[in-house]
Amino acid sequence: MLNARTLDWTPMDHSAKQPARAGDLVSAHAGGMPIYRVLAVEGGRAWVATGEDAPARAMLLEGFRWIARNL
Repeated sequence: MLNARTLDWTPMDHSAKQPARAGDLVSAHAGGMPIYRVLAVEGGRAWVATGEDAPARAMLLEGFRWIARNL
């Protein structure tokens, strides 16, 4: 499971050309659970997983409100 304690959460800008990119962490709640790592983005959906060995699934970007950029 991903740890949210040291992340800087910011509101996701859904109007941005690229609101999320591979490597970012996203959540419906800032620091809330579950937290997903973005693996890829296509057509308004993000392929996400909750951990390294977790299965990936496509979810609508609209469902996420918070983002922590992978720096």
